Amino acid sequence: MERGHLLELLKNGALLERLAPVYGPDAREACGRLEQLVREYAGTFPSGAGDDIWLFSAPGRVELAGSHTDHQRGRGLAAAVNLDTIACAVPNGSGTIRIKSRNHRMAAIDLRDLDQRPDERGSSPSLVRGAAARLRQLGYAVGGFDAYTTSIVPRGGGMSSSAAFEVLAVTIMNHLFCGGALDCLQTAQVAQYAENVYFGKPSGPLDQLSCAFGGVIAADFRDPLSPRVRRLPLNLEAYGFALCVVDTRASHADLVGDFAAIPREMGQVAACLDKSFLAETDYRQFLQELPRLRAACGDRAVLRAYHFFQEDRRVLRQCGDLERGDFADFLRCTRASGRSSFLYLQNASNHADSRCQPLAVLQALAEELLEESGAVRIQGGGFAGTIEVLVPLERLDRFVRGMEAGGAACYVPRLREAGAVLLVS
Repeated sequence: MERGHLLELLKNGALLERLAPVYGPDAREACGRLEQLVREYAGTFPSGAGDDIWLFSAPGRVELAGSHTDHQRGRGLAAAVNLDTIACAVPNGSGTIRIKSRNHRMAAIDLRDLDQRPDERGSSPSLVRGAAARLRQLGYAVGGFDAYTTSIVPRGGGMSSSAAFEVLAVTIMNHLFCGGALDCLQTAQVAQYAENVYFGKPSGPLDQLSCAFGGVIAADFRDPLSPRVRRLPLNLEAYGFALCVVDTRASHADLVGDFAAIPREMGQVAACLDKSFLAETDYRQFLQELPRLRAACGDRAVLRAYHFFQEDRRVLRQCGDLERGDFADFLRCTRASGRSSFLYLQNASNHADSRCQPLAVLQALAEELLEESGAVRIQGGGFAGTIEVLVPLERLDRFVRGMEAGGAACYVPRLREAGAVLLVS
């Protein structure tokens, strides 16, 4: 859509009906954000007012169940949230992708050089380069474009701002150069490839799937090339609950080794059982061979494998809970997941410094404020990240005040049905 016309439509609210399926009651606020986005794009990439403007959105996500199960080809349960990353993009007819995110430096990716670059690992440009490289491998003629992005998904806040950005970048390329041919699963797989191979983070695919699909999804990764994904119902307000994501505000910078150790140690146990992933192993054999596994892999690896088996089963049970409307059992399983992370997965503490245990402190404080109502669990990678808390609505204000008084950042997102989408073209 031509820039001047688009700005006029956003300003006078003429796009509210188009945006409502994505943003719901936040549609008017979204118009304001998108109008500002287009103006910032124009200030960054001076071009003609008649340029064909494309607007995109990709949501953040929360992990509802399945802690460190996806990388072992297990099951996971996640939901998109109403906090998103948005982009204004315009094809530039060149061989260069230029992406500018507010408050970040411009990233320029030369499409003639899509090889991995060690100096880019762990950075946003590596994700864009990796996505373009993967699409080229799949036979798509990715070209150059200019894009400006802004986000209300908090960085390091447990709602996967990185997956939202990855999925957004793939969604832009999909619509600009692939004719929208990629479905949600393929979009997520390209984004995960960029994160695993180019960014250098050995994560599973659940985050990207949730951002791409939207809504509440259950995923089974037994077949990694074609995971089974299904949507499930969940109306937290109807059950009288709100979702809180509580961020420790602690740094993840020195914890890459801690994160990587979990899939590595789980993989060691699987290898001792002559399999590549724990989902391929037999649980009874695991129990029967505990002495040998402990000697070969160490106790922590065995405990982490035990967590996988229990958590994987728990996800299946919680999917049934949502289908039946048994929210009381869903809460019980969520509490059990939190205990399992502490006792068996052991991702509540920084193993290099026993004095630094922010997740453990926040979980204790959350349980104190809940007074045996609701449920608490560590979500995502753990160590210095976030906890997920299901809070009765009548306790919500007191809970948020209490957590913030304890030094945490407390977010109360709503669930979002729409995944990564082209908003306007």
